[in-house]
Amino acid sequence: MTVRLPLRDRTSAGVLLGEAVAARLRADPSADPSADPRSVEGAFSPTPVVLGIPRGGVVVAAAVAGVLDAPLDVLVAHKIGAPGNPEFALGAVTADGTTIVEPWARRATGLTDDAIAALAGPEVERARERERRIRGGRPRIDLHGRTAILVDDGIATGATVHAAVLAARALGAAWTIVAAPIASEEAVGMLAPAVDALVLLAVPKPFWSVGQWYERFEQVEDEEVRRLLAGAQ
Repeated sequence: MTVRLPLRDRTSAGVLLGEAVAARLRADPSADPSADPRSVEGAFSPTPVVLGIPRGGVVVAAAVAGVLDAPLDVLVAHKIGAPGNPEFALGAVTADGTTIVEPWARRATGLTDDAIAALAGPEVERARERERRIRGGRPRIDLHGRTAILVDDGIATGATVHAAVLAARALGAAWTIVAAPIASEEAVGMLAPAVDALVLLAVPKPFWSVGQWYERFEQVEDEEVRRLLAGAQ
C-alpha cells in the first residue's frame, strides 16, 4: 500500500492501517485443522483483539478495530525518562511491570541497573493508575490463545511498543502483531524480530518525531480514550 505523507490525522490513518492489517491476516496460509497453527508460518488466530497504546494510539486502534470488526482494548505503556530530561527515553514499562531498557541507555547516561530500576518503579505505578483511570471499571479482554494487534500512532524508538508486546505475551497472547501508520528504521530493526508480524504504512526518513508525519496531531486526553473504549464492541 502506498500512502501520501503527511497523514491527515489519526483516524484516517487508522482506517488505512486497518485495511493493511486485514490484508495481512487474509494472506495467511491455511493450516491443517488438526495441526498446531503456529507450525504454519504466518498463521494467526481467527479472533484478534486490537490493543491501543494510550493515548494517541487508541484513536488509531479504534479505527483499526472498526475495519476488522474486532474488539478494542488498551495496553498502557510509559517511557522511562532520563534524570533531568524526562523526554529523553531510556526505555519503557507497562502496567504489569514489564520493563525494557534501551541497549545504549547505561552507556549514554552512566546510570547503574539499580538507578534505572529506581526510575522505572514510579512509571510502573503511573501506568497502573492510568490504566485504572482509563478503564473506569471495564474488565480487560482475555488474550489467551488470541492474536494481539498492538497499535500506536507512530513508533520512534520502539521501546514502548516492545514492552507492550512482552506484556501482551505475558497476558496469554499466542500471536503478536504490531501495527502503526509510521515507524523509524530504528524501531523496525528492534521490533521485526520480536513480533509475529509488523504492519506499517510507511518508514519515512529522516524520522525526528511522530508528529512531523501528520497534518493534525492534537493532544489526546484520557477522557477521549475512555469514550472510545466505551463505544467499542
